[in-house]
Amino acid sequence: MHILLAEDDRRLGNLVHKLLLKQGMQVDWVVDGEEALHYILNNSYEVIILDWMMPEKSGLEICQQLRLSQYQGGILMFTAKDAVDDLVQGLEAGADDYLVKPFEFKELLARIRSVARRSKVTLKDDIIKAAGLELNRLSKSAKRGTRELNLTSREFQLLEILADNCGRVLPREVLLDQVWGWDNAISPNNLDAFIRLLRKKVTQPGEPELIHNIRGVGYKLEERDAIQNS
Repeated sequence: MHILLAEDDRRLGNLVHKLLLKQGMQVDWVVDGEEALHYILNNSYEVIILDWMMPEKSGLEICQQLRLSQYQGGILMFTAKDAVDDLVQGLEAGADDYLVKPFEFKELLARIRSVARRSKVTLKDDIIKAAGLELNRLSKSAKRGTRELNLTSREFQLLEILADNCGRVLPREVLLDQVWGWDNAISPNNLDAFIRLLRKKVTQPGEPELIHNIRGVGYKLEERDAIQNS
């Protein structure tokens, strides 16, 4: 399950992030509302967890904005507000459920699963097929046609994100955040080096290039003739 956690309390956010990762979930953690919107626009999530009070944009504002734009995914709200009127306001803004702080982790898990079941977003398949590639999320294996690709776990993560967003340009910053985390010390040059190694494994001589460099922006996975690449 792919989850966005938007929580500006770094102590709570770090704890929830680690606990959800241990449950086998893929979790992106952000600390303000503008960053949350950026991630939502560039990814597909089964559940979005929004803290009510955040810098830049509140969870309530984001929830309202998403529902006005016809967003159909699951939204769970964290809040320190436990008055009935406040909770009703959150639900009327479009939240599927809410969790009042402090809470037990097992309750959080139950709410996440409940929201995911009710969500109209289809959960990710174990097998991804994109641009002539086939990736298996369970075995962390990949192949192009019948050729197995010998990928490291980091290379698989990069290719998985590109495949999930096949045909879309992913900025370098998004790839860095999703693969190495928001507090990473990895530079864009390091990312470019990882991509070069990945491209060598994905594309052999004579095969069309699949991972394309969009100058000044980032990368895109797309099946086309090997032109306009660097």
